[in-house]
Amino acid sequence: MDSRTQSLLTAFQRTRKLSTDLTEPLQPEDQVIQSMPDASPIKWHLAHATWFFETFILKPEAADYREFAPQYAYLCNSYYNHVGPQYLRPQRGLISRPGVAEVAEYRQYVDDHLIRFVESGAATDAALALLELGVHHEQQHQELMLTDLKHAFSFNPLHPALVTAADTPASAPTLTWHSFPGGIHSIGHRTEGFHFDNEAPAHEVLLQPFALASRLVSNEEYEHFVADGGYENPLLWLSDGWAWRQQQGLGHPLYWRPGDGGWHQYSLAGLQPLAPAEPACHLNYYEADAYARWCGKRLPTEFEWEVAARQQADAREQTALDLTRLHPAPATAQGQGLQQLFGHCWQWTQSAYHGYPGFQPAPGAVGEYNGKFMCNQLVLRGSSCATPPGHARLTYRNFFPAHAQWQFTGIRLADYV
Repeated sequence: MDSRTQSLLTAFQRTRKLSTDLTEPLQPEDQVIQSMPDASPIKWHLAHATWFFETFILKPEAADYREFAPQYAYLCNSYYNHVGPQYLRPQRGLISRPGVAEVAEYRQYVDDHLIRFVESGAATDAALALLELGVHHEQQHQELMLTDLKHAFSFNPLHPALVTAADTPASAPTLTWHSFPGGIHSIGHRTEGFHFDNEAPAHEVLLQPFALASRLVSNEEYEHFVADGGYENPLLWLSDGWAWRQQQGLGHPLYWRPGDGGWHQYSLAGLQPLAPAEPACHLNYYEADAYARWCGKRLPTEFEWEVAARQQADAREQTALDLTRLHPAPATAQGQGLQQLFGHCWQWTQSAYHGYPGFQPAPGAVGEYNGKFMCNQLVLRGSSCATPPGHARLTYRNFFPAHAQWQFTGIRLADYV
């Protein structure tokens, strides 16, 4: 087995173990609930990530492979229409069978067969490329497991906690501004190594001079926006955002709760007093844009974010997934340049999600991975406290619709120079 194949197999085993580790503190009942149509039960994520390896590698490539359960092709397919029909996403929480134990058996069955297939030397270059894609695909679902579980737990009056709340400073360091020159800049993935198809082709863009804030907007800063009636002022909101605001009736971020002594916030450490220094989180694009307008600033474009991050000496230093915290941490007073680029909150940009010039989706079913979602979505950059280590890159393009709140999403302000 050559070094690349061994490296991929090691990454596969490490990633599969992390998914299992995430479920260690959970009860079986925790893994079957679904709190909204955009979320999925933990059990489904575990089965779907397994289905990906089975469907795109083992079934077409391994001659002696037999499906664990043919019905899973329907239950576990997410949106791959080329492969076949899918069970309705909003109803995944209705699937009580297969149970958690059977899903664990399914995972082990596929793991054993996939490892044996790769170790046999029968895996083609195309199969190994799909193995690498599958690893990164499961990493995405690991983050979704945490955010979907948090959303479900937030409705529980017992305020379930998986971790212990960490101590935080009383306030965030002073926000400063960092200017970057305009001109022609290269954007997109242009080196060796894995990347999703939406990160390429590399191309050039023309930017005007701009400035980015040194850190993410803090809870304390966002609380001033709430107290100033920011949610009640239609002049601050996009038309769609104001319609969303009226429909939802929210006057504060998703997990904020009024309580004795001020605001509290639900996290995977339970319901805790709002920590002023932590990044304001679980904000959707409408909220982020309204806050920026209230400040007299704006959100960055995805190109500005990438150019600025590329120039930062510590931009590649990602905060590893901390299973003892599972919450964004405050910026540090000693930090230089742009802080919190990675490992805290995904950062909204004002850029619509579309293909780069020359973008071509991959042929076949895996071409449905990214390209068909290039409509009515906004790009987010960076990574969050729930992003598995080694998953994010400077060129990584996350994307969600403007109304999405349940991900670890925050605000980095931008300005013209």
